[in-house]
Amino acid sequence: MSMEMTAWTSMYHAMHAEEERRAFSRATLRRILTFARPHRRQLAAFLALSVVGAVLVVATPLLAGRVIDAITGREDVGLVVGLAALIAVIAVAEAGLSVATRWYSARIGEDLILDLRAAVFDHVQRMPVAFFTRTRTGALVSRLNNDVIGAQRAFSDTLSGVAGNLVTLALTLGVMLSLSWRITLLALVLLPVFVVPARRMGKRLAGLEREAADHNAAMGTQMTERFSAPGATLVKLFGRPADESHEFRLRAARVRDIGVRTAMVQWVFVTALTLVSALALALVYGLGGWLAISGTLAAGDVVALSLLLTRLYAPLTALASARVEVMSALVSFERVFEVLDLPPLIQEPAEPATVPDGPVSVEFENVRFSYPSADKVSLASLEDVAQLDNRGGVEVLHDVSFRAEPGQMVALVGSSGAGKSTVAQLLPRLYDVDAGAVRLGGVDVRELSSDTMRATLGLVTQDGHLFHESIRSNLLLARPEADEAELWDVLRRARLGGLVASLPDGLDTVVGERGYRLSGGERQRLTIARLLLARPRVVVLDEATAHLDSTSEAAVQEALVEALEGRTAVVIAHRLSTIRAADLILVVEDGRVVERGTHGELLAWGGRYAELHRTQFDQPVDAEAVALAGS
Repeated sequence: MSMEMTAWTSMYHAMHAEEERRAFSRATLRRILTFARPHRRQLAAFLALSVVGAVLVVATPLLAGRVIDAITGREDVGLVVGLAALIAVIAVAEAGLSVATRWYSARIGEDLILDLRAAVFDHVQRMPVAFFTRTRTGALVSRLNNDVIGAQRAFSDTLSGVAGNLVTLALTLGVMLSLSWRITLLALVLLPVFVVPARRMGKRLAGLEREAADHNAAMGTQMTERFSAPGATLVKLFGRPADESHEFRLRAARVRDIGVRTAMVQWVFVTALTLVSALALALVYGLGGWLAISGTLAAGDVVALSLLLTRLYAPLTALASARVEVMSALVSFERVFEVLDLPPLIQEPAEPATVPDGPVSVEFENVRFSYPSADKVSLASLEDVAQLDNRGGVEVLHDVSFRAEPGQMVALVGSSGAGKSTVAQLLPRLYDVDAGAVRLGGVDVRELSSDTMRATLGLVTQDGHLFHESIRSNLLLARPEADEAELWDVLRRARLGGLVASLPDGLDTVVGERGYRLSGGERQRLTIARLLLARPRVVVLDEATAHLDSTSEAAVQEALVEALEGRTAVVIAHRLSTIRAADLILVVEDGRVVERGTHGELLAWGGRYAELHRTQFDQPVDAEAVALAGS
């Protein structure tokens, strides 16, 4: 390693030495070892190659010194050629070891990333919906990327660095002391010239790096929010594009200034240390030359010492910061484990029950429910807050009971915020009830596996969410084994067949982020087509026709009548026209069922349902508005 490279290494370690110091956690270490255990053979081979490589690093200077002695002593030319050939063999061996070590390092690191990412991804998929409503998506993705990669460094870079540097340092010091203790002490005295400036400059550069990272993160957040379809629309309608550009440019300019400043600080630092290294070599040559001339040291030993000197400072400075690097890696592991330690609120039953064959009944029995507080479903670090908002536990459903017989349609109506959508979320067990029970076919949903739930019940929400994939992929999410004919059949029944057939790529047309390349009605009809493909025995429609115009609504209603035939349906509707034919209508207000009956019965009673009906269909004429319209 050249002295300039040594300077760069010193600065790197010093920069990372300024990171926050944390207490060593044995529990964290034990958990890390569980992830490392499947790769223990590769780790052992990796460490062995690192040690052998460190030995070869020290061997070359000694052979170079022996060559000088052979030349000055006018020994047999065969010896010189043999030594040169041995140096060449060692160089080839070093190159081969370097490639092999790098392969093991990359393999272990990438395997670890795979294991950690898969563990976090699988765990997050088991989290309840409440977790995702509170968590910042970017913070969660960062755990799968930045923190996992930081944890990987513990195995690839830090582990090999500590092992290799310890062996290199021990061998180098031992050989140098055996050659000349005076020159060795001189080299050690000059060590603070490397370490002290490196730490001071490292602190300064680390601060600049953090500031640049903060600005880059802010720019990333601004771009993510403003460049999404809803965000871009909001900026165009209510935002100030010029101000947005000015704010972005200010941050980008600050990052530019920090980049220039960082580059100059680094260059000045490396130039200064390279100069110090050259001066140190000059002192070695001077003292070593004087000792050689006086006969107390061989000329070859002077050359060997000068070469060994370049191999002394890098491991010393690296080991000086090794503890901090290990702590930094532990921080990344702890941040990953923090997510893995958050228990899913919805637990799979140990021995799942099954739903009886045939049509399925739906039953709510004395259900009480409160949305969980943040400490049960989230982490402050994932919400980007100092402390979690622990408000919660306020009951939103109070003693709700009803039953939908197999094949019946039960509709829920009421004011916004009355608790209708909460009922829809309890059915597919997106949340668990606090008291009472929700049953499908007489079986408590808490006794059913998630696979059984997905096969039995289908839910269409009012936002009609789609992935940024093709129409085919969005449909096959419901039933991957469906063939082409089945896909076209459900599209036709959802009144989308003609539209999709007219698209240039047909089923392979990409719908865009959240389906924004489709109109609201088209997007919602595609989600209904996906439901039709799933063929569930229980269907929950949560404002499924909310975004449709009158023509589309009528077409989809026809498709739904066909699709719901013989199936149990729970329909949440704002438009009362869509649920007149329901077998049972429940009026929900303030989390309670205040009325129940058929459309005709509820109108005859003249209660809350009749009031809602009058609001939608019998609104009185605003005389003032008519007068203004005619003026």
